[in-house]
Amino acid sequence: MKVRLSAQTLAIWIVLVALIAVFGLLSSLFLRPTNLFDIGKQVAVEAIIAVGMTCVILTGGIDLSVGSLLALTGVVTSILIVKSGWNPAVAVVAGLLVGTVSGAVVGLLYVLVDIPPLISTLGMMTILRGLSYIISNGLPIYGLPRGIAQLGQGNVWVVPISVVFMAATYLIGALFLLRTYPGRYIYALGGNAEATRLAGINVKGLKILVYIISGLLASFAGIILLGRLNSGQPTVGEDTALDVITAVLLGGVSIFGGEGRLTGVLAGSIIIGVLSNGLIVLNVNEFYQMVVKGVVLIIAVGVDTKSRSLRGKPQPRKA
Repeated sequence: MKVRLSAQTLAIWIVLVALIAVFGLLSSLFLRPTNLFDIGKQVAVEAIIAVGMTCVILTGGIDLSVGSLLALTGVVTSILIVKSGWNPAVAVVAGLLVGTVSGAVVGLLYVLVDIPPLISTLGMMTILRGLSYIISNGLPIYGLPRGIAQLGQGNVWVVPISVVFMAATYLIGALFLLRTYPGRYIYALGGNAEATRLAGINVKGLKILVYIISGLLASFAGIILLGRLNSGQPTVGEDTALDVITAVLLGGVSIFGGEGRLTGVLAGSIIIGVLSNGLIVLNVNEFYQMVVKGVVLIIAVGVDTKSRSLRGKPQPRKA
């Protein structure tokens, strides 16, 4: 598959290189191999979720439930292994089903009940978080086998396994979006939903599909995070949705749908990871970190909106 970098995507990668250079100059700790590996492991989780979020935003939707899915997937999988004695492989499959079912529910609420994704995923975010606390009694679940820990902590030679999973996810995601009919229909749906429907494409099915993909990848990332933490934690992922959405928009995916590539999203995800890690290395207060991330999100949306305006592109029509 030939990878084409637009001027916007190339600019994002240049910003990433510049950001790494700045943090490297400001702190000798930043470019140490151990820290870079930590960044890779941190980025992998949210970058995998960003692939699913990209599919959703390309249709003009949004998914706020991904952070809660991280927590619930980890809690469910760890309870099945530690307390119910399930085979780890079977428990992992069950964990992946958590996200798949959640995504299907959101999609069905969207197409059958006409509940906007912002509301349905906000409600699902709260429901899933509550379930995480209920079934875990608000406590972490420990005692996972070594094989699970390897998913988040192990290496293939010197490369973290989580980074390998991330690379595979992006390759498959890019092939899906650019080389399959459903992937191309997702772009068409985000560009003009009414025209897509009139062309005979199953718009409702596509809307359900993108939320299933988002939920499945959020749970996949939840399994990797479970291995990294070596415990099921009901509190994880509270800021994940904001970070992932920021990464996707920063990567050049239009908030209005129909535009964007995963090459840019990968750069956006790494930028968010580098920014978070770099600020921590520089001992910047976490409250200032929140301000910085909020500013980055606003800038990303502002650039997208202004870019569309300059190109004379209206907000896409919805079916």
